[in-house]
Amino acid sequence: MKTLLGGIEAGGTKFVCAMGTGPDDIRALVRIPTTTPEATIGQALAFFQEQTRQHGPLAALGIASFGPVDLHPDSPRYGFITSTPKPGWRNADLAGPFRRALDIPVGFDTDVNGAALGEKQWGAAQGLDTFIYLTVGTGIGGGALINGRLLHGLLHPEMGHFRPPRDAKADPFPGCCPFHGDCFEGLASGPALEKRWGQPAESLPPEHPAWALEAHYIAQALANYICILSPQRLILGGGVMAQGHLFPRVRAEVLRLLNGYVQAPALLEHLDSYIVPPGLGDRAGVLGSLALALDAARPGRDG
Repeated sequence: MKTLLGGIEAGGTKFVCAMGTGPDDIRALVRIPTTTPEATIGQALAFFQEQTRQHGPLAALGIASFGPVDLHPDSPRYGFITSTPKPGWRNADLAGPFRRALDIPVGFDTDVNGAALGEKQWGAAQGLDTFIYLTVGTGIGGGALINGRLLHGLLHPEMGHFRPPRDAKADPFPGCCPFHGDCFEGLASGPALEKRWGQPAESLPPEHPAWALEAHYIAQALANYICILSPQRLILGGGVMAQGHLFPRVRAEVLRLLNGYVQAPALLEHLDSYIVPPGLGDRAGVLGSLALALDAARPGRDG
């Protein structure tokens, strides 16, 4: 019998809660609007308590959360959302209420690290041990597996908040990140596209000049990630990347920026299978939370 798992993709606009064993066996799923911590966590707990009565006990729960978050198990704030700009959620304990109420192991990580683990388990990164999952949408964030382990270190990767070079004459838009202005997220997220061009990304036609600039900023990020982390694959998800015409532009711009320096067949001969969309599609986040639960259910693992 397969292990029954619970997962929460904890987003800034909604929590997606699921119970199942993997991509092909989702027993129950619900979307809960993200309001206050008390209300949102309470509704999510009620969902899992009701579903366990119907389907049986969970072996573990995984939470893939928006952040920043505290991922150090020895920290008194482990499982907390920390310096988020989202009203009401700064310093909110997210993992603790579920661990106490459900009394099961809880795997906790960033939403993008969770999605990366899901892609490793069931998606476009199967068989790889070093890769990056990047989401470009309402925000920009990246998760990484390095030599088979999720990258944490000092805190966790914040791949959307480095500052790419910006030509102020070619792009006078100052950026919209509340912390850093013209960081990667401030220049290339969905809200940045809408504020710069006056309309949402999905309404911009493929020939619009927005896309050449967008591809340039994304490619700058990817070229840096390639040089720093040497990933075996780059997986790009999120609402902005749902514009399929963006992938060829990004691939071509990455090659131009690297200028032949990184002599790897994956880049030079197989670029279409090196920079790819998620194998799990728009389910990467919630399935990533189930992958975190699967990891937490292993003996000796919790969080």
